[in-house]
Amino acid sequence: MTTHPETSWAAPESEPQAAAAALTPADVADAARLVSFGLQAKLLPARDAEYAELVRRHREDPGFARLADAVATGMGLVVLEVSPRAGMAVAAAEDSVFAVRMGDYSRRAAGESTDRFLHGLAHLAVAAMAFPRPEDLADDGYLGRITTNGVDAFVRQACRRLEEQAEAEGANTDPTSDAPGLEAAWRVWARRTATGATKDARRLSGSTIGIVSKAVLFLVDSGFLQKTSDDAGGTFRTTARYQLQVRDLAGSAAMAELLDLGVVAVTDGTATLLPADHSEDLVADAGLPFHSL
Repeated sequence: MTTHPETSWAAPESEPQAAAAALTPADVADAARLVSFGLQAKLLPARDAEYAELVRRHREDPGFARLADAVATGMGLVVLEVSPRAGMAVAAAEDSVFAVRMGDYSRRAAGESTDRFLHGLAHLAVAAMAFPRPEDLADDGYLGRITTNGVDAFVRQACRRLEEQAEAEGANTDPTSDAPGLEAAWRVWARRTATGATKDARRLSGSTIGIVSKAVLFLVDSGFLQKTSDDAGGTFRTTARYQLQVRDLAGSAAMAELLDLGVVAVTDGTATLLPADHSEDLVADAGLPFHSL
């Protein structure tokens, strides 16, 4: 039998075509379905059989994985991880329509620019307390635990440390425009009342604990934290999805600056605060709202 020369190379060339032909509209629908599951922040594969099956398929079928990742990219999403523990964990790209949620939170949580800055500091403090060491972020089995009151205490101790540093350097004046972000923030947070109270004994939303409460509730709604009790103003544990998000934040200068203050003492992996200094009361007449540095 005579073998034609072209036969030896025609077969391999047809394999990609066969693979492409294997993808059907049903596969595209499944890929989009997986992305839609990933957008449901509180849903985990363990709670939904279809979600678990699509996650398994993503991990075992490279063609399907590429297709699902492409669907996510087309929607302005960045795939952080696809696994049984986190599901399809996605983050919104800066120009994605899904990125508007954080902006809505910022506008809803605080009307004034100073308060928006404090809400950002609260989120930074939650991340720093939940994962105070690089190995905590690297360990998929690590669960961070924070409390609302503990986060406020953390920031207040950081404020005291920054104030001590400023006094030691003879720089206890308003910071310059190029000063580190935390140096500009401590004066505002330290002078803001911790709780305050309305006539019906509710927390004032502009108090620092009120600000932390809004931050952690936003994180709960986003599937980043889970509430475990009402102790200490609310006790929460981290989720796999939040760990993935904080990994991206961990290299930021602001988070490194906060951790470098040494306010969080780490021993066996459980973050705790150094003993608080109660020698000073809050600044007199630091009522709400506080408008200036």
